[in-house]
Amino acid sequence: MTIFDDQGRPEPPLAAGEADTLLGFLEFLRATFRWKCDGLDTAGLRATVGSSMMTLGGLMKHLSWVEDYWFSRRLLGNEPAEPWASVDWDADRDWEWHSAADDTPDQLFALWDQSVERSRVCAAAGLAEGDLARMAAQPWSDGNTPSLRWILVHMIEEYARHAGHADLLREAIDGQVGE
Repeated sequence: MTIFDDQGRPEPPLAAGEADTLLGFLEFLRATFRWKCDGLDTAGLRATVGSSMMTLGGLMKHLSWVEDYWFSRRLLGNEPAEPWASVDWDADRDWEWHSAADDTPDQLFALWDQSVERSRVCAAAGLAEGDLARMAAQPWSDGNTPSLRWILVHMIEEYARHAGHADLLREAIDGQVGE
């Protein structure tokens, strides 16, 4: 039985196996990030703090790309989905950050929601094919290959880092605070 906190985030299991624990923490951090973005309009998703150009919309699009990159592309070896397949990454290595300013809140939330759902399906497929030790289908350019375990821990780190950024941005936008 999943327990939800006051913000609607699923609490990670207290006593579960390794895969369920890792997935539980990733889901908690995804929900934390979503909570920090929920209810914002275009101006809110484009707001910056200080000299940083980082926005919640940019973070959302970046995390959408990261979800697809690690779970679909690397883990399962799928070709990039749109919008990533059409991007000239050589022309703009930070395209997802920059192009988010052209997207509506509905487009950004839909992209992120779809990427997260695809990632859940990919992670489940990876677990079914070899548990956490399943190696990614696409190795790095140096020939090393991460396991699904590594990918899950990396995604937890990615969300934890960006949830901190989201905390600062959201507080600057409308004063909302909370873990």
